[in-house]
Amino acid sequence: MNIEMKYWRKLSPEERQERVQKALKANVDFSKDANLGYPASRLDEKVFTNESLFLREMPVLSTYIANPNHIGCHTYGTSEYAFKGTQDLEREVLKMIAVDLFKIEDDQFDGYISPGGTEANVQAMWIFRNEFMKKHRAKLEEIVILASEDTHYSIPNGANLLMIDWEKVPVQEDTRDMSQEAIEAAIKRAISNGKKYFIAIANMGTTMFGSVDDPVPLAETLKSFGVTFRLHIDGAYGGFVFPFSEDENPITFENPDISSLTIDAHKMLQAPYGTGIFVCRKGLIENVLTKEAEYVEGMDLTLCGSRSGANAVAVWTILTTYGPHKWYEKISVLKMRTNWLCKQLDLLKIPYFREPEMNIVTIRAHAVPEPIAMKFNLVPQSHGEDNEWYKIVLMDHVEIEHLKEFIAEMKSFTKVSS
Repeated sequence: MNIEMKYWRKLSPEERQERVQKALKANVDFSKDANLGYPASRLDEKVFTNESLFLREMPVLSTYIANPNHIGCHTYGTSEYAFKGTQDLEREVLKMIAVDLFKIEDDQFDGYISPGGTEANVQAMWIFRNEFMKKHRAKLEEIVILASEDTHYSIPNGANLLMIDWEKVPVQEDTRDMSQEAIEAAIKRAISNGKKYFIAIANMGTTMFGSVDDPVPLAETLKSFGVTFRLHIDGAYGGFVFPFSEDENPITFENPDISSLTIDAHKMLQAPYGTGIFVCRKGLIENVLTKEAEYVEGMDLTLCGSRSGANAVAVWTILTTYGPHKWYEKISVLKMRTNWLCKQLDLLKIPYFREPEMNIVTIRAHAVPEPIAMKFNLVPQSHGEDNEWYKIVLMDHVEIEHLKEFIAEMKSFTKVSS
C-alpha cells in the first residue's frame, strides 16, 4: 500500500500540545473575555476545572473544558469567528481524510465532524433528496434509496425521516454480495413503482459482517437503466480499516460516481463516542442550507447544528499521534489476529464469514453454544430466537490470549457434540 500523505503526519507530544493550545488561544475564552451574545459558556467550573496541570497537558481534555461549539460546516463559506482556532484543526482533519485517505483533490470537498455515522448517513441522503427536488423537480414518491439488506439501520431511519422509500437488495448467503441480477431486479421493481431518482448506498464494512460492497457494478447498472442517481459510501465501520490493505483501496473519490462518504471515528479510531466524519464533493452540501439559521455566521449546513469542537480535536490528536505508517502497522496487527482466528475456526470446521482485509469474523449461530456466546459477549445478528449469526470484532483490546481462550472453549464443545 502506498501511504505517502500530503497532510496526515505523525507529530510529537510537544508538537500536538503546542498546536492545540495555539488553536484554543485563537478561540474565544469564556473564562476571561466578555462575550455577551453567545448562548454558551465554559463548562460549569463547580463540576469541571482546568486548574490542574494534568488537564493543561492533555490537549483533548483541555478542549472539552474550553467547550468550543463547531456549529456549521467549516469547509463552506464563513463560520463562527469565536471558535476559529479549533475550526482550523477540524479542517486539517478533513484534509487528512478526504485528500490523503480517499484521494479527492484539494479544495474539492465539503464536510464536518458529525455526532456519528448514523447522522452522517442521513446527512448524505438529505442532501441528495433535496438536490433531486430542487434541480429536477422530483416528487418524494419518485425518489428511492437503493441499498443491500445488510446495510446499517441508519438507512431505513433516513428513509423514514425523509419520507422516501428504500428498495432493499438481497445479498448472497455465503459472500454477502449483491449479485448483478439482484441489483437489476431491485432497480426494475423501483422503476415499476414510479421511481426515477436513486440514492445508492454501498457499504465499506457492514455492521454485522464487515462485508464490502463493490460500488462499480452498482453505479454501472444504474447507468444502464438511464436513471438519475447519487452514490454514497457508508464506511462508518470500515473506513479506517479497509483502505489499509496490501493493495490500493479501490473505493475512493478517484471514482467519479462516488459523491460522498461516512466514517466513524469512535469505532476503529477509538475516539470518544459520538464522533463521525462526513465528506462530500463540492457543490452538494448547499442543498441543505437552512436559511432560517441567519443568526449563525455562515449559516448551517448540518443536521445536528451545535456540536463539540473537542471531538474534532480528538480525531486530530489520534491521527497525528499515529501518522499513516503507524496506523497501517496497527491495522496490520489486528488483521493478523483475525487471520489466526480464522485458521483455528477452519481447523475446527466451524462455518463463518470474513471479508478479506477486514477484522470482523461472523460465525454461524448453530456452531456456537449460547453459554460460550454469552461468556465472550458475542454480538448476535438478532436478539430473538431466529438468530443465525454471532460476530467477533477484532478491536484493539482483543488479543491472541482472549482468542485462545475462546477457541479452547469451542474445542471442548465440538468434542462433546461429536
